[in-house]
Amino acid sequence: MKAFILITTLLLGQFCYPNKENDSIPKAEVATTMQSVTINGNTIYLTAKAGTFEVKDETNKPIALMGFTYYTRDSKRGLATQRRPIVFAFNGGPGSSSFWLHMGILGPKRIVVDDPKSTPAAPYKIVNNNYSILDVADLIMIDPVGTGLSIPIGKAKFKDFWGVDQDIRSLSLFITQFLIHNDRMNSPKFLLGESYGTFRNAGLMNTLLNQGVAMNGVIMVSAVFDLRTLLFPPNDDLPYIVHFPTYAATAWYHDKITDKPENVFEFLKTVRSFTENEYTPALFKGDQISENEKANIASKLAYYTGTDTDYWLKADLKVTASEFFAEFLRDKGEIVGRLDSRFTGINEDLLAQEGSHDPQSMAISPAYISGFLDYFYGDLKVNKNLLYSITAGRRDGFKWDWTHKGNTRWGTSAAINTGIDMATALSRDPNMKVLILNGIYDLATVFYGVEHSINHLGLKKEIKDNITMEYYEAGHMMYTHKPSMEKFRKDVSSFILNTSK
Repeated sequence: MKAFILITTLLLGQFCYPNKENDSIPKAEVATTMQSVTINGNTIYLTAKAGTFEVKDETNKPIALMGFTYYTRDSKRGLATQRRPIVFAFNGGPGSSSFWLHMGILGPKRIVVDDPKSTPAAPYKIVNNNYSILDVADLIMIDPVGTGLSIPIGKAKFKDFWGVDQDIRSLSLFITQFLIHNDRMNSPKFLLGESYGTFRNAGLMNTLLNQGVAMNGVIMVSAVFDLRTLLFPPNDDLPYIVHFPTYAATAWYHDKITDKPENVFEFLKTVRSFTENEYTPALFKGDQISENEKANIASKLAYYTGTDTDYWLKADLKVTASEFFAEFLRDKGEIVGRLDSRFTGINEDLLAQEGSHDPQSMAISPAYISGFLDYFYGDLKVNKNLLYSITAGRRDGFKWDWTHKGNTRWGTSAAINTGIDMATALSRDPNMKVLILNGIYDLATVFYGVEHSINHLGLKKEIKDNITMEYYEAGHMMYTHKPSMEKFRKDVSSFILNTSK
């Protein structure tokens, strides 16, 4: 009967808390299998551990079972293993589990999708991942509490983990305790996060440093550090400015630029110049801009985005990302993707001001979800009675606390920004390196917004030189695009090797 109750509560992702605290703490459970991956003709044999790890708070009381998958290269235990780099990786959301990166680019197997088209239904192709980083580093895929198999235990509740600072705290506890438990504290250490995972990374790298755990390097995939760049707050010109180059890149890709330049990156240099020297000053003038100047700017905005001058005039020179999704291909009855604007879908309402859905997400999500669950429970042999939660957003009461220490002014939140944490960590540890990977067709976390954030950290030149930016001709999940997949592996592997010496 007790086993039945435990399985039932696990399936619900919730736990009852009786008076006896020990009765409310389920045990961590791990499945161990042997896996392999072939990279550039070399087969690497791996020990894979998948399941849950008990995390304790600062008073040594259990607060969570955190789900993970841990790949280590088979070798004699001891010094060789300890000196091998170890990468802690996660996706974003907030509230997303880590299967995207796991099955997209990092793990020993990957899902094949029909980029940039819609992938047909099962059977899906799950193949050897020649682009994995497992030849140069061990890998831990982490699912924050509320995602994957991760749940609160003891007296803890989901809300104790659902927030900027709460999330950073729980991940720092997991990473430190996992390193100790697995004798990896003296290994070269890396963080790798995608999307909100980069926002998390910026906070984690500073928190861990303050706790005596320094990262060799931090890898940011499709980054955001200042949420102003994405939120389009009232009376704030910044998000319109930083989105515009991605609108232009999208127009270049879809052949909506007259006399289209051959190279998209050369084209974007011109767009950046226009954005900085003409578009930004025009927006700053507000309603003080002259009619002639406004018309001139609108015509250039239209040219660079393959849209109509009249549209930009009606929009008062400011178009949100969602508005762009709906307008850009309205004449074809289509919308473009948020995560990757190379993808297109049917516009279900030609009168709509905003996009109805994300074609990229719809095109690949079933393949990733079904393929991962097949691999997770099949190959990795995880207990099928443990429900893997794709997203915390499906849980009752999911709400993120965006308050962050250091972002308050006059007793209230004045920003949502972890860039300040990254700047502090880099300044206090001049050996730490950061690699930022940007998809030029990503309208979820725009590359020009990242450039703006990095350029406003106030770093000394020698510290800023520790940040490397790479660009991909793809979107948010650049690893769905084969040429970008190859570049991703090269960039990340080289970064890990160079910063592990």
